[in-house]
Amino acid sequence: MLSKVYCAALVGIDATLVTVEVNLTKGCLFTMVGLPDSTVRESHERILSALEAVGYKMPIRKTLINLAPADLRKEGASYDLPIAVAMLAAEGVVPSPSVERVMICGELSLDGTILPIKGALPIAILARQEKFDAFIVPKENVREAAVVDQLKVYGASNLLDIIRHLKGEELLNQTVIDTRAEFFSKQDLYDIDFADVKGQEHVKRALEVAASGGHNILLVGSPGSGKSMMSKRLPTILPPLSLSESLETTKIHSVAGKLAKGTSLITQRPFRAPHHTISQVALAGGGAYPQAGELSLASNGILFLDELPEFPRQVLEILRQPLEDRKISISRAKWSVEYPANFTLVAAMNPCPCGYYNDPTRDCVCTPGQVQRYLSKISGPLLDRIDIQVEIVPVPFEKLADARRGESSQSIRQRVIKARALQQKRYAGYPNVHCNAQMTPQLMEKYARLDGPCLKILQQAMERLNLSARAYDRILKVSRTIADLEEKEDIEVSHIAEAIGYRNLDRDHWGN
Repeated sequence: MLSKVYCAALVGIDATLVTVEVNLTKGCLFTMVGLPDSTVRESHERILSALEAVGYKMPIRKTLINLAPADLRKEGASYDLPIAVAMLAAEGVVPSPSVERVMICGELSLDGTILPIKGALPIAILARQEKFDAFIVPKENVREAAVVDQLKVYGASNLLDIIRHLKGEELLNQTVIDTRAEFFSKQDLYDIDFADVKGQEHVKRALEVAASGGHNILLVGSPGSGKSMMSKRLPTILPPLSLSESLETTKIHSVAGKLAKGTSLITQRPFRAPHHTISQVALAGGGAYPQAGELSLASNGILFLDELPEFPRQVLEILRQPLEDRKISISRAKWSVEYPANFTLVAAMNPCPCGYYNDPTRDCVCTPGQVQRYLSKISGPLLDRIDIQVEIVPVPFEKLADARRGESSQSIRQRVIKARALQQKRYAGYPNVHCNAQMTPQLMEKYARLDGPCLKILQQAMERLNLSARAYDRILKVSRTIADLEEKEDIEVSHIAEAIGYRNLDRDHWGN
């Protein structure tokens, strides 16, 4: 007898429909076709053990299992459950009509327990798009899948529960989540605040500008000056995630298996801080089985690279294309996949190997050649893609001992949200542009036009600092953001001057 059950395969951060076809005839041969990997091929033994554990010993049959489409590689253990249900339907244990409009995904343990899977959210989105009536998932994934409305989602912890549900003997409980209530309830819960930061007003200002325009930023300063502390607080002043951004972020983390247990939606912007020993594949994504890397996990949030020159040169150069395109394409001999990489880069570094070059209280022991070699670990093209470069000096004792709290993150965030609202209104007709950092040359010509005095000061800076054309564009974009923070329609001289001041690594005292 022939039966069909529907599940899904993950391609990038999206799901593709897969049909599990099982045909049982006389004989004793087991065959699985449709490009299954070793994990999928091993499912037969897991399934037989699970079925026997819940009281269904399958008779000996010639079993042919086809996973369609046949040219799409099937990976992972999420096919265990649909194959098991298809075998039961082919044997007549489960009525075939009960599985015709139901998507099923899950991994089976030997005792019939259903284990969680990766990518429940994109699979649920696919189930709704394909107009399935219901989606049955492991209990641990049910809240994640239930954020998709107009789809009945059932969570099961044991294979026997699903069999009874499909036979109509004991129905599973449908899980219903108010997606908007879930989304808005946890957006502003942060344990850290800019109010805890003493001094460093110019750095806070630079971070505010970066948050307002979506600009990449590099903090340069001696050890203990507060680079990491302030970088970790940047998400607290970023605009809240929109619902579409939240869904995309959740999809990425779901496919990567990074969602915390019981999480339905990611409601805060990600903050990823990989160690400088990270490999190219771990940063960009890929591998034998395609996986999202840190660039994609940081999408719609912050990618923080501490001790930037300590990262291998070939790893840093991977950043160049995603910083421009806001996505990363990974191609191998047998597959090609594209992941979102719409992150803001925040990097921190010491000014020299010993860390005390230009420090007002400590002497640097590095030679000029050592300082230059240290800084040259970061290529010019990568530096050009970092809009804001700020030098940090240690906070003096008087400010450290000051008991007064600084300006709160919430207060700064309100100004950032106001500036972003201006940008969203300005770029409403451009679907791929949401902030000043994403402006195209055409938009810069329209919205970042300079008058005579502004052009003169920028020309002087370009000639004195020997800036590239890309650095010129960055200064214009940052100037536009500063003007937005002041709610000015046109860019003024003060805005240009402040933006030029954020090109610290282009200055002569760094030996360039």
